[in-house]
Amino acid sequence: MRFRIVTQLKTGILDNAGKATTKALASLGFEGVQSVRIGRTLCLDCDESDIEAIARSQCNEVMENFTIERVTNVETASSF
Repeated sequence: MRFRIVTQLKTGILDNAGKATTKALASLGFEGVQSVRIGRTLCLDCDESDIEAIARSQCNEVMENFTIERVTNVETASSF
């Protein structure tokens, strides 16, 4: 099965890269961007029984949250 794991910093954790990106976008003329939060996306094929353990191994649960999505859309799945 195909899965997508998305990790992001928890609310309240300072995202320095996001702040820098927000400022950079403003300097490029994108004044409507008020804030950016940066995370990671992992796309993988694996057994469903392994996916949560994999997600936990790739996430610092003190500072980050993760979500797991099963990829069912044929277009999205073929882009792996």
